[in-house]
Amino acid sequence: MPWIWVSLGSNLHRTASLRGAVRRLREHAGDLVLSSVYESAAVGSPGPPFYNLVAGFATELGVADLNRWFHAIEAAFGRQRSADKNAPRTLDLDLLTYGGAVGVIDGYALPRDEILRYAFVLGPLAEVAPNGRHPANGQAYAELWSAFPKGEQRLRVVPVDLG
Repeated sequence: MPWIWVSLGSNLHRTASLRGAVRRLREHAGDLVLSSVYESAAVGSPGPPFYNLVAGFATELGVADLNRWFHAIEAAFGRQRSADKNAPRTLDLDLLTYGGAVGVIDGYALPRDEILRYAFVLGPLAEVAPNGRHPANGQAYAELWSAFPKGEQRLRVVPVDLG
């Protein structure tokens, strides 16, 4: 079974949305590896700050099934999709990696490029998998995080009980 990493984010009803998403992920996967919860400013919009974390688990589901499942979880917690991809949202779940897969699988590019672009993805990933390696470039997440320009995207750990 491939090991996957998923980013979770919310800037509307943040704690309740993330707590509910983690509960749904546990229903399928059982034990999860969870990062701390981080608060960061919204990127690309003037919306409220986000809470973000990364979850990891092994799964038998394929990429298309995972993405359908993630969209169903988002919808269950009130996610409204609009033309503005940076609009505030109750919940956003993004598949970051699927084992060591590189390329377009079921119409989905892996690994997700946000790993290398956003502190709110790379920081939590480096926390829980410092020695894990980016499937495309082979660098350790801790090494990538060490070189990341953190001053541009500030993160703050927040004490959130995810249940």
